[in-house]
Amino acid sequence: MHRRQLILSGLAATAGASGLSACATTNQPHDPNYPIRSDQTAPAYTSEELIAAGSRELGIAAEAIGGAIERVFADQGGAPTAYIAGEEGAGAAAVGLRYGRGALHMKDLSASQEVFWQGVSIGWDVGGNASRVFTLVYGLYHPDMIYRRYPGVEGTAYLVAGLGVNYQQADGIVLAPIRTGVGLRAGANVGTMSYSRQRNVLPF
Repeated sequence: MHRRQLILSGLAATAGASGLSACATTNQPHDPNYPIRSDQTAPAYTSEELIAAGSRELGIAAEAIGGAIERVFADQGGAPTAYIAGEEGAGAAAVGLRYGRGALHMKDLSASQEVFWQGVSIGWDVGGNASRVFTLVYGLYHPDMIYRRYPGVEGTAYLVAGLGVNYQQADGIVLAPIRTGVGLRAGANVGTMSYSRQRNVLPF
């Protein structure tokens, strides 16, 4: 879906989600279908591979994406086993909504796997944005393990052509979305992001 359509759908849904936000929760039960064991492994991406892919997917200079990737490597203490390249739209007015679509890449996959995400945040957060997103994924050993809810804390302050990074985590999997886009969205909020096989209207 075009980024303009993503942001418009997100902003339009904000009012309708206000009455439902009280039902949202960031406490997600462990999913027994995708247990994570310490002995599981998957081939990891090097920083050079990710810088090349991120520069291509986001349409920015390698130096710009390289700084963000190096920061994530330092924060997480190593290299990710997967990445997601996609785009999203978001809007917020006390209750914020975010919808996106992308492709999950892993070294041992013969082809990328489509993934959708949607989320709601509750807190002080204003404005809207449309972004391309390049997400580093840690602790993912099988592509189907991506489909779950990820609690996170996010505070963003977008500049035109700027980059933003935040973290989401659940059951040993850590996501680090790197965003570039237009518009302004500033604030601090606590919410959850749900990754699924198909697009969901409700962000829960």
